[in-house]
Amino acid sequence: MVFIFFQLLSRMALKSKFELEIVNNVRKIRKELNKSQTYVAMILDVSDGYIGQIESSKSASMYSYDQLNKLAEDFDCSPKDFFPRTPLVKD
Repeated sequence: MVFIFFQLLSRMALKSKFELEIVNNVRKIRKELNKSQTYVAMILDVSDGYIGQIESSKSASMYSYDQLNKLAEDFDCSPKDFFPRTPLVKD
């Protein structure tokens, strides 16, 4: 019974499709610019491991709006570039 509770809890902590799309867009732009997770961590003043958690679909960790703004400034793009172009349909 406890095991089932923790399985349900872990499923609830995963990122939504919308959040995954943001993370994937940040990763795509980061890689196009040849920037590492370590570089992003330095810009955001967080640990490398935290960026790894954000980029993992198995973690609920996510960029804040302020962090996305800092990345957009550093990547010389708009924060809108990180967001999906159209609404995402639920499964």
